[in-house]
Amino acid sequence: MIQETSGDILKTRAQAIAHGVAPNDDFHTGLALSLREHAPALYKDFRHYCQSTHPKSGSLWTWTGADGRRIVNLFTQDGAEGHHGGKPGKASLQHVRHALKALRAEIDDQKIASLAIPRLATGVGGLDWEDVRPLIHEYLADAGIPVFVYATYRAGVVADEML
Repeated sequence: MIQETSGDILKTRAQAIAHGVAPNDDFHTGLALSLREHAPALYKDFRHYCQSTHPKSGSLWTWTGADGRRIVNLFTQDGAEGHHGGKPGKASLQHVRHALKALRAEIDDQKIASLAIPRLATGVGGLDWEDVRPLIHEYLADAGIPVFVYATYRAGVVADEML
């Protein structure tokens, strides 16, 4: 079940939040910055992961916080400039497609019960939402879990999620 909603994704009741990033992203804008501020250990662990494994665009990396909330980092963009981060590259529909396929496998393998996701790869990634939306439906509509697509950001507002 996919439900488009509006609100603050950090206030979701979903078990996992997925968002798009670039390999070696510096988490300085958008949802990534909010996540970095909310969970500093996420960014520290992300940096270590990127430096030790050199992830490829189209893959993902999942981090679990002390509260059990999972943050699924979807590598939807080309790598950031430089080894230690920098300006992230642009997203591509091919990277989004591969990352969503990996996300679907992660949902199935890890028994993720619910997911919140923003308008993936449309901010810093630069893609058009009308091109990305069908991919989210293609890969997640039949996942058998509630998927909350945060189509409109509203700071501090708890979305109406039907869990």
